[in-house]
Amino acid sequence: MPLAVELRDVAFGYRPGQRVLEDVNLSLRAGEFVAVAGPNGGGKTTLVRIILGLERPSSGTALLFGEPAHRFSHRRALGYLAQRSEVGGDAPATVREVVSAGRLASGRLVGRLRREDRELVTDAIDRVGLNGVADAPLRTLSGGMQQRAFIAKALAARPTLLVLDEPTTGVDAESQESLAALLSDLHRELGATIVYVSHEFGAVEDHVERLVLVRRTIVFDGSPHDLPGVWHDPGHVHARE
Repeated sequence: MPLAVELRDVAFGYRPGQRVLEDVNLSLRAGEFVAVAGPNGGGKTTLVRIILGLERPSSGTALLFGEPAHRFSHRRALGYLAQRSEVGGDAPATVREVVSAGRLASGRLVGRLRREDRELVTDAIDRVGLNGVADAPLRTLSGGMQQRAFIAKALAARPTLLVLDEPTTGVDAESQESLAALLSDLHRELGATIVYVSHEFGAVEDHVERLVLVRRTIVFDGSPHDLPGVWHDPGHVHARE
């Protein structure tokens, strides 16, 4: 399979002398479903921003589908769900409006959706199981359902790479499991490359093909089943049976 992401000897710091990431080498094949995990402050979000070309490495090379990530020429092929924020008063009123905004932002549309775009919006809403509440105010929905709406927003752009940064923050354990199962289904149906980023990975580890642990550099890259029995970080303990 061709490579969706290739990082070679990447290092990054937000100021001179700082190292948020160093000696990072990572290759993701097109169509993989990968979890990126690690402690808070370990560099996960910075890694994602470099993958997406939103930050340039201080040294090393970052390629996205074979192109320099910061100059990637097909940005509407990228879906990015940033860390969750509360739904504010200026947020679009309904699920359908949120998802439609994602379609409008896909790069070529201005103003109004065409018929085929409206069909893509409806399909994205249906895929995440929100067709019954498509016209409900977003703020009336649970945290897990709001996250589904934002995933649908990303899907409406028909991405070939979908990156989700801490998608289960603020939602209960049942919703975390539900979101993980949803992403697994979407991966199987759509064949997109999915990168799931979280400091906790329990909900998704039975669904992903690879687990990448980041603590300034990559300290583990492989099947979740090969992870050592207990993984410790400063704030969390994960124990596998």
